[in-house]
Amino acid sequence: MAHQPDALWETVLSLHQLSRPNPFFAPWCRRTRSALTAAGLVSEARMLTALAPRTSYFPDFLTPTAGPEAESGAGAGIDRVLSTGRDRLRADIARLAAGRSRPSTWLDEIAAGRTHALRRLGAGLHRYYDLAVAPHAAASAACVGRDRRHRARDILDHGSERLLANLGPTSRWRPPVLEVDYSIERELHLEGRGLTIIPSFFCHDHPITLALHELPPVLVYPVARGPLWIPESPTRIPGGPALDELLGATRAAVLRSLATGHSTTTLAARLRISTTAASRHAAALRAAGLVATERRGASVRHSRTSLGTELVDGGGHALVRDGA
Repeated sequence: MAHQPDALWETVLSLHQLSRPNPFFAPWCRRTRSALTAAGLVSEARMLTALAPRTSYFPDFLTPTAGPEAESGAGAGIDRVLSTGRDRLRADIARLAAGRSRPSTWLDEIAAGRTHALRRLGAGLHRYYDLAVAPHAAASAACVGRDRRHRARDILDHGSERLLANLGPTSRWRPPVLEVDYSIERELHLEGRGLTIIPSFFCHDHPITLALHELPPVLVYPVARGPLWIPESPTRIPGGPALDELLGATRAAVLRSLATGHSTTTLAARLRISTTAASRHAAALRAAGLVATERRGASVRHSRTSLGTELVDGGGHALVRDGA
């Protein structure tokens, strides 16, 4: 069983909630839609929803399985998405487009592995995650943590079959078969492989898995939730306009984006700027003590310092206060 919510599964499944929310997520949905509009990200959200529709198949490459030594978090996960091979991109997009009368040009460009289309996808995933999912990471992690502790006790007291027998009302454990109510008829044979069970905050009412049989078997299930969730504070755009005035719009966007570590290449793709520009902005922020840079082999990884985070959270007031 996974220890914490998977950032990319939560991102994709939150898009499903955004298009057709479970009542539990209705307040989050309203606030997130308003925040997307205020941030000018409606087109990115529509693009992602077209790629990951709730009512049909969405590409498996959007939720790559990470190995035990792989980095966790949204940034590392999006890096894995963008490194998907062209054959896989083409096959997954063809499956998504099957039955559509007019597949979009953008999907065709992703299928072909066009650099500009993948950069747009990476930027859209980063921006949507930062606005819609990351602000609620603590709430989702707490909910998943409670569910995981409860199931861990069940496994210790009653064995692993107890876990399989209690995945929710849409699942039935009939040894040696786990039956799940699903939108399509299919069978998944483990054939000696292990099954990774991932608890999810944003998952809808039944477990979900990957489409391709040859991929590592995964089952994502919805954790137990209450009747309604009202986020503690409205989703907002970090930093606000004061930060743009203080640093400049692009440099402020770089600082906002470094809540989690990113390589120069990933940062450039996320913000749709050149790697040279991304490196220059990161260097300027590092000189000001707002960003730290760590070398890892042939690449570097940038992340915000505590002062940089204070500046973002304060919307530009931190440096004004320190300089007063």
